[in-house]
Amino acid sequence: MTTKSLADLLSESENPVRALRSLPRYSTSYPGLAAQYSNWRSEQIAWRKTVALLDQSYHMANLFVDGPDAVKVFADLAINRFDNFRPGMAKQFIAASPDGGLLGDGILIYLAENSLDLVGEPRSIINWVLYNLETREYDVTYAFETTAQRQDDPPRFYRYQIQGPNALPLLERVTGAPIPETKFFHLTEFAVAGKQVRALRHGMAGQPGFELFGPWEEGPIVREALVAAGGPFGLKLVGSTAYFTNNIESGWLASPLPALYTGDALADFREWLPANAAGALGGSFDSENIEDYYLTPFDAGYGRFIAQDHDFVGREALARLAEQPSKTKVTLIWDQEDIASIFHDLVSPESGLPPQYLEFASAKYVKYLFDRISVGDETIGFLTHSTYLAFDRRFASLGLVDPAHAEPGTQVTVTWGDSLSIPRDDVEEHRQVEVRATVAPVPFSDYAREKYRK
Repeated sequence: MTTKSLADLLSESENPVRALRSLPRYSTSYPGLAAQYSNWRSEQIAWRKTVALLDQSYHMANLFVDGPDAVKVFADLAINRFDNFRPGMAKQFIAASPDGGLLGDGILIYLAENSLDLVGEPRSIINWVLYNLETREYDVTYAFETTAQRQDDPPRFYRYQIQGPNALPLLERVTGAPIPETKFFHLTEFAVAGKQVRALRHGMAGQPGFELFGPWEEGPIVREALVAAGGPFGLKLVGSTAYFTNNIESGWLASPLPALYTGDALADFREWLPANAAGALGGSFDSENIEDYYLTPFDAGYGRFIAQDHDFVGREALARLAEQPSKTKVTLIWDQEDIASIFHDLVSPESGLPPQYLEFASAKYVKYLFDRISVGDETIGFLTHSTYLAFDRRFASLGLVDPAHAEPGTQVTVTWGDSLSIPRDDVEEHRQVEVRATVAPVPFSDYAREKYRK
């Protein structure tokens, strides 16, 4: 049976926006990973106050590329530079479309000479690399591992995040020795419970910590040792509910809509992609032009990574876009009285048609959420993810706005409630409400903003 392609899916609808708004809603449920181990509030607070263990083993995909052209594969597709990339290092791999739109990003780990591992979201960034591996000539071998719950055989690696102020003391207790001085996005090695562990100096919420990985079968042994040693350091296991809120604090755009649904240059890619590579679109930002939802690397704050010292897909387009205005990434803090009003109306039958349910911890009910941000009657941007931050007792969003409205302290309005002109079948009947919000710095966490990379 022929697999339905993304191009087939798009051809069945009036336009890509309507196609994506008809897809099933977002789920953060993963076999092997509990929703909560204690409660998601305490789990959130742990990575800011003590130490947290986040299990990435179940929802991340891996693409292993080996051979003389391994680095060239990624350099041909990445906006960022590779001239100083060596074994024992990692980098944020960022890819653009031929038209300069952002396709996505992932973490590229240089495991050994001519051996690399791209860790990330399979829908766009890994699929884009796979497509190029299959359609261009490179002297490499490669192996794709989808997320753990979607494949029959276990993955090559377990992957744990240990992060928070007590991350380093915990690791020194469990290893019985000082952890080697390790630069940001560099690798080190040490033993845990007799098992050799590779550790990437990296954190998920802009907090100090390491990403630990090693052979899948050794994962339970390493995890048990960490948990056994973690009590005095306030270790909390983090479930999926809290896990998918951590990017708000670090200012990372976890799921930008990949700019791949239009453009003749990507027509063959859309034919190659399976239909299930598409993700659900929702929110109050309302346009029937899918390109209004696209970001560029400049919008996402990645302009500083662009290296015009090598040839890569999208290079000429990005050179042109560098001369044009872009949006600015911000944090938005929702007004507490307006949030209280939403919940008041949800439990007050006399208030009439209720607002859309505002879910805690995360209000991201679709893969690609776009809620309207405005000043007066003018739309100035959109938010992409909203969540409650238990440590700060604030409800916050990551948004992209016109630069004139990006100064911290600026007052804006968020429209909460899914589109009324293109409604989703899995969102209840509701009325949209306006929520006042204040622009705040990004990253929101002081540590992430001032000390993270140090």
